[in-house]
Amino acid sequence: MTKILVIGGSGYVGSSLIPTLLDTGFDTRNIDLEWFGHFFPKPISHLTCKKDVADVTEEDLKDIEHVIYLASVANDPSVDLNPAFSWEVNTLRLSGFLDFCRRKGKLKSLIFASSGSVYGLSDAERVHEDIELVPLSAYNKTKQVAERICLSYQNDFNVHIVRPATVCGLSPRMRFDVVVNLFVLQAFQSNLITVTGGKQIRPNIHMKDMVSVYLHFLKNWQLPSGTYNAGFENLEIGEIAELVAKVSGAKVNMVSSNDPRSYRLDSSKLLGTGFKKEFSVSEAVSEMFEALKNGAVLDDPRFHTVKWMKQEGIGAKL
Repeated sequence: MTKILVIGGSGYVGSSLIPTLLDTGFDTRNIDLEWFGHFFPKPISHLTCKKDVADVTEEDLKDIEHVIYLASVANDPSVDLNPAFSWEVNTLRLSGFLDFCRRKGKLKSLIFASSGSVYGLSDAERVHEDIELVPLSAYNKTKQVAERICLSYQNDFNVHIVRPATVCGLSPRMRFDVVVNLFVLQAFQSNLITVTGGKQIRPNIHMKDMVSVYLHFLKNWQLPSGTYNAGFENLEIGEIAELVAKVSGAKVNMVSSNDPRSYRLDSSKLLGTGFKKEFSVSEAVSEMFEALKNGAVLDDPRFHTVKWMKQEGIGAKL
C-alpha cells in the first residue's frame, strides 16, 4: 500500500483531504502543530502526530513515497501578524524538511501547496504558469521563495507545485475568512451580505475539486515537475455575492472600495494532464448554507484564522 505523509493536514483543505486519501486506499500519516486543533473522527485521529515539521525523524519518513506539503501561515492578514515568523515557517522550515527528505528519505514525489496569488496584479485574460511572478504581499513572497526551494529538489524527486485559487465549500475544519464562505456566513447570520467594491475578480475552486487535484498528482506522480494552476471560476466579488443571495434570500449591500486587486487563473495546463473539474461555486454555496441551516456546521472561533491566531498568540514570538 502506497504510504503518504501529509504535512499540515489538520487545516481547512487537509481535514477534507486525509479522509479521502484513506478512503482511496492510501496509507496516510499527518504531521501538524494543530494551531486550530483537529476535526478528525476518532477512528482516524491517531494518524496525526502533533509536532513541528522541524522535528521530523527518520521513523516519520520510513517507507514514505509521497509527501503533500500543506503547512504554512496562510493568507495575507495572517502573515502580516508577524512577517518574520511567517518567513521562518513558510520557507526555512520547508527547506530544512526537504533537505532531510533528500538525505534520509526515499521520496518519489512532493506535492506542494503554493498560491495563485503569487502572480500579483495582472490584467492578462490568461494568467498561466509562464507569466512572470510579481508578488505584492509578504505572504505572496514567502510562497514564491518556497516554490523555488521545492524546485531545487526536482533532481531528487518529482516536484508538483499547485497554485490554488481561493478554495470554497464544506470541510470538517471550516474557514469563514475566505470570500465565498464569508458571504455565506453573513447571509445566514444577518441576512445581509456586505460587498466592498464588487468588480474585483477572484479565482475559485470547490473543496472537492481541490482534494481531487491532490489525488490526481498522487496517482500521476510521474508527471513532469513544475507548477500547475488550480482554479476554474474567475468571478467578480459582486457576482459571488449574487450567487449567495440567490440561494439564501439575503440582501446585498455594496460599499465603495479603493482596492483594485483582481486575480485570474488559467488552469489549461492542469486540465491538459487529464484532470476534470466537477464542482462549482454555486454548489459550494448551496451546500454550506444548508449545513448552517440544519446545524451540521457551526460558527466556531477556530474557523476565523487571524482572530484565532491573535487570541492564542500563535506566531507572537519566534
